[in-house]
Amino acid sequence: MGDPLGIGPEVVVKALAHASLRASARFVVYGDNELMLAAAEKARVHPTWFRVSIDHARDASMVLGDFTVIDYAIAGALGSERAPSRAGGVSSKSFVEDAIQDALRAPNDPRRIDALVTAPISKESWVLAGFRWPGHTELLAARTRSKRQAMAFVSPRLKVVLATTHVPLMEIRNMLTIGRVHEPIALGHEFCQQLGIARPKIAVCGLNPHAGENGLFGDEEIRVIKPAIDMARATGIDVHGPFPGDTIFIAAAAGNWDLVVAMYHDQGLIPVKLLGWDKAVNVTLGLPIVRTSPDHGTAFDIAGKSQASEGSMRAAIDLAVLLATQQLASAAALLAAPLPSTSAK
Repeated sequence: MGDPLGIGPEVVVKALAHASLRASARFVVYGDNELMLAAAEKARVHPTWFRVSIDHARDASMVLGDFTVIDYAIAGALGSERAPSRAGGVSSKSFVEDAIQDALRAPNDPRRIDALVTAPISKESWVLAGFRWPGHTELLAARTRSKRQAMAFVSPRLKVVLATTHVPLMEIRNMLTIGRVHEPIALGHEFCQQLGIARPKIAVCGLNPHAGENGLFGDEEIRVIKPAIDMARATGIDVHGPFPGDTIFIAAAAGNWDLVVAMYHDQGLIPVKLLGWDKAVNVTLGLPIVRTSPDHGTAFDIAGKSQASEGSMRAAIDLAVLLATQQLASAAALLAAPLPSTSAK
């Protein structure tokens, strides 16, 4: 559900009101039933889910049907103000921690979930609650012990992976290393192949204006970015650059590139949100589990008013279903494959 005081309850209810989406998977919502019912009433959506209390869910199989809400019963402790809060931080952190734990369960465990879709959190609420994680991406990487991870965004016209995520602009120059640039190139290449692009064509942004202009406006392109590109090309990846960040997205939106690797958050997110605000999806690459999320924040200013669009949440669910289905099919094929024959000597 994300932050319960944000638009998370509303976009979840609205997205799962689509019968075609509900037919694609079985859904478990970690959140608050009272908030879901309130969102459904304002959106004029008929509730179609089963409710299971969190205490019961921890002791038994939690899924009663195709759509179950695990009720943490926290609505009464939240207050009425739609803003960052300690209560919102505590509850949203509990939701995602439990969901991660269930995603990491064994395949035959009845509590296991095959994919995780996270509604928006408030990073300020997490700080107020005493949690210092910059966001879901960093928490997921730690909980899954993933050595490699990258934040990617998928929209109808652009696919983007970030070399750095939630860091101040003044610190980016000191954080960029050859490995930090190479990692999103490699993970992005694998992700494009998951999406059915056999040989993806990847463009890499420079950090500085005009991609440094051969060192005139900064040398990160020469020292860091170009060597990372060369390293990736040596492994067979079709990657090029570095290109100026103010022009490469025009060519990518026109279909000339399958993926763009951006050096920092806003460099990649501004074109994604500009061209696909209601359809863009955030995907965490490099994890052993599938995780997606809508490409927007908590929107406290409109929360509780039934004004939020569910488009990005619906797209995030669709992509999670696709990736989880592929993962399950790959696992089934592996189990069905005959064991290699051995000859006794």
